[in-house]
Parts: sequence; C-alpha cells; structure tokens
Amino acid sequence: MARFEMQLPTEIMKDIQKIHDNADEIFGEMTKAGAEVVNKNIIANVPQSIRNSKMMDCLKTTKVFKTPTDDGINTKVGFYGYFENENGRVEPAPLVANVFEYGRSNSPFPKHPFMRKSFKKKEITDAMLKAQKKASG
Repeated sequence: MARFEMQLPTEIMKDIQKIHDNADEIFGEMTKAGAEVVNKNIIANVPQSIRNSKMMDCLKTTKVFKTPTDDGINTKVGFYGYFENENGRVEPAPLVANVFEYGRSNSPFPKHPFMRKSFKKKEITDAMLKAQKKASG
C-alpha cells in the first residue's frame, strides 16, 4: 500500500488553527453581514404606506445566535412586536407584513411582495465572502 507524508510550514498550520478556533466568530460576522444586506433591501423595497408608518420601528435584526439542535449560526431579520397604526389601534407587525406580502383572500387587498424581493442571493453571498476575508485575516 502506498503512503504519502507531507510537512506543512508552521505558519500555515498556525493560520489554520486560528481559523479553526475562531470559526464561530467568523461565521457570525458572515451572517451578520448578510443580514445587513437583507435589512437594507427590505427598507428599499417596502411599500410607501409602510415606509411612512410606525411599523418601520418594528423592523429588527437579531443578534448572532447559535441554534442548539444543529449548531448552526444565524442572524434573523424581520418584523417583531406591535405598532400603533394611523387609527390608533395597536397591530402586530408580523401580521401586517404578512398581509402586505401575500395579500388577503377575503378582501380586495392585493399582495405587495417586498420581503421575497429583498433576499438577493448574489448580494448576500458577496457581503458574506467580504466579511469572511475580513474576519479570518
């Protein structure tokens, strides 16, 4: 049976060890950069009626977190909480965003998709790769 051994320079081994030790931090920076791109796109794509309302205060980006089930590293962007509409009623922001995104079947309110248009894979990937290069050195 053939055998092959190779000696890597210690500098390369130190770089690999540094990346291995800081992997969670690097992936966190990457997901945070992707979430910032999505947040910016949501603000640009949101319908005018939402843009001028208090609902925009409910658009949030979460902290970087690690899921316990699969050790994935995530950052979420979405509408959280409640806001007061122009009639003075308190409304749940995720429900209103969902109605704008998908419309309603029992009223003549057409859909105005803005969330799906905000997830542009190329922009997110480019931002994440830039963050990876910056974080890993």
